[in-house]
Amino acid sequence: MGVDRDIDDLPKNAANYTALTPVWFLERAAVVHPTRKSLVHGSLSYTWLQTYQRCRRLASALSKLSIGPGSTVAVIAPNVPAIYEAHFGVPMVGAVVNCVNIRLNASTIAFLLGHSSSAVVIVDQEFFSLAEEALKILAEKSRGHYKPPFLVVVGDESCDRKTLEYALKRGAVEYEKFLETGDPECSWEPPKDEWQSIALGYTSGTTASPKGVVLSHRGAYLMSLSGALIWGMNEGAVYLWTLPMFHCNGWCYTWTLAALCGTNICLRQVTAKAVYAAIAKYGVTHFCAAPVVLNTIINAPPEETILPLPHVVNVNTAGAAPPSSVLFEMSKRGFRVTHTYGLSETYGPSTVCAWKPEWDSLPLEKQARLNARQGVRYIGLEGLDVINPKTMQPVPADGTSIGEIMMRGNTVMKGYLKNPKVNDEVFANGWFHSGDLAVKHPDGYIEIKDRSKDIIISGGENISSLEIENTLYLHPAILEVSVVSRPDEQWGESPCAFVSLKPNVDKSNEQRLAEDIMKFCRSKMPAYWVPKSVVFGPLPKTATGKIQKHLLRARAKEIGPVRKSKL
Repeated sequence: MGVDRDIDDLPKNAANYTALTPVWFLERAAVVHPTRKSLVHGSLSYTWLQTYQRCRRLASALSKLSIGPGSTVAVIAPNVPAIYEAHFGVPMVGAVVNCVNIRLNASTIAFLLGHSSSAVVIVDQEFFSLAEEALKILAEKSRGHYKPPFLVVVGDESCDRKTLEYALKRGAVEYEKFLETGDPECSWEPPKDEWQSIALGYTSGTTASPKGVVLSHRGAYLMSLSGALIWGMNEGAVYLWTLPMFHCNGWCYTWTLAALCGTNICLRQVTAKAVYAAIAKYGVTHFCAAPVVLNTIINAPPEETILPLPHVVNVNTAGAAPPSSVLFEMSKRGFRVTHTYGLSETYGPSTVCAWKPEWDSLPLEKQARLNARQGVRYIGLEGLDVINPKTMQPVPADGTSIGEIMMRGNTVMKGYLKNPKVNDEVFANGWFHSGDLAVKHPDGYIEIKDRSKDIIISGGENISSLEIENTLYLHPAILEVSVVSRPDEQWGESPCAFVSLKPNVDKSNEQRLAEDIMKFCRSKMPAYWVPKSVVFGPLPKTATGKIQKHLLRARAKEIGPVRKSKL
């Protein structure tokens, strides 16, 4: 067997082959819809032509600082125009954009800036002191071998002018002034090779140091088109930025919006009131949000809502498995929810619970239950299966056999930055190992049962903490819940539920509430699944709003084991 023969020997040439990059979408949007609004932020708004010019100014200004291939530019900002512009301006010079989670603490940010060797830091004025503190930690650790990055501060009319003035006194350059040093007509080059890196994003390292996920121009191009197709997004979509752009590059919708010549509505702070107001004011058609945000939308007091909705609003949810009760409540209010699942390592969501027309006639509760599954692979992902990691064989599609979700294809990351050992582990046997445990249903749809470290083993039986949580969310008093294992003298470990209650609930008798919750569980699940303990209070969250189960597991351990009954 030699080289596979083709019918011809025609070579690639400059006329018929170019590296894929999502940066082209912006150039096209500026030609097709130069006067259409590209971006709205408070009283500010830009057209696609202006956004293209601003991004080229940014690229030009960066190249004057000798930023180019091999350089990293960090952005520490909420959803404001500057972070959107960085998604195009930074790759235009061949550099890599590193959007930093604004909810991290200074020492973690110091680690990221050092690990990524960020040469420029663009920081929103509200987070300047955080960035300054991080850079101070970094300078102290490097003991004089540290070249501080070039600092650019982004002003915002909704913030106190004093923080901006403080940043300028500390030697930062104001973002708009920085853009003025660039050329709005500067010519830019696509990457020579589409495997070149476009973005770097750090995982929310719940256990170890955060890992730097490296993404390519090719993967970003395919994912930004995939995301539009999967969601049925149309040309001219009006997209509300509830999802942080620092989160997997806004699940690649930063680039999708340029491809669709849509309009970006920036939202600095996400509240239910702001979401409803934007839907009414701007005609928002689409937004993405973690289930935590959906929960606030359905529990918003009537005076903060605008219901019934003026039109159907499409919502894409991922980040943690959404309880079917939350999906049910959203659809009752007129939101059309698409449920997706993925990881930073897969450019954001890469599976979708693809809706089937035959589900339309089912009762809403049943629809919500089917829609709570993680589903099937994205168009741009070539391989997805639930595999036994020991044998590397797919598990049977019986809805009960548990295996690990594995992926392969063009929308899987290049790897972790400077981390060859972990790369060997996660890419073992030609698949990306997600660490999420799931089953495969007879219809081929997958459903997550747990993170491998979150499964509870009680008396030798596997219990899915997610399934218990799904049931608990149906309880009328519960706002948020997380179930973890607690040591148990009789069973080794047993489920312990950490619960935060809805604001209107009478919290005076916790003992009675706990008993009521357990009784509710007994009517809906096998006896050994019922939480043996219920703990009330606020739940600890990561910077991205995910509940920190490892902290709750530690707390459950501190509480001590469930005592063996003397009866």
